[in-house]
Order: sequence, then C-alpha cells, then structure tokens
Amino acid sequence: MLFLLIGVLGAVLKYLEVGFIAQWSWWIVLIPFALAVAWWAYADASGYTKRRVVEKENLRKQNRIDRQRSALGMLNSRSAQKRRK
Repeated sequence: MLFLLIGVLGAVLKYLEVGFIAQWSWWIVLIPFALAVAWWAYADASGYTKRRVVEKENLRKQNRIDRQRSALGMLNSRSAQKRRK
C-alpha cells in the first residue's frame, strides 16, 4: 500500500510539474507502481496474505472466548493477558 501511495503522489507531482520531480523521467515516477505489483505477487505467492488473515481471525476468536469466559467468571486476568500477547 505504501508503494501505491508513493506512486500516486509522484504521478500527481509529475503531472502538475511541482518541484524537482517535474524534471524526472516518467519511468522513474512510475517505478513505485511496479514495486507494488511485485510485492502483491510475492505476498500472494508466498502465503503471507493468507497467514495474516488467519492470525487476525484467530486473535478475534480468542478475544471473543476470553470475553465470554470472563463474563462467566471462569477466566483470570493473568491467563487472558498471556493469550493476547
């Protein structure tokens, strides 16, 4: 996402001919878009994106379980803190 934001900012500055970026070639300005595509391809191919989604879902699930146990008085605060870290 960072590459995409940098690319958009660079393209806008180049189009509006602002500052020293106006002197750069369009190829240099468009490099962040290529880097964003390369990162997304790597993240999908390596499973990075899927792992992040699974970790997030597992954390939500564990937090929900901890809240329910806490409401029932079955969970002490020390074990809940260990799971959240």
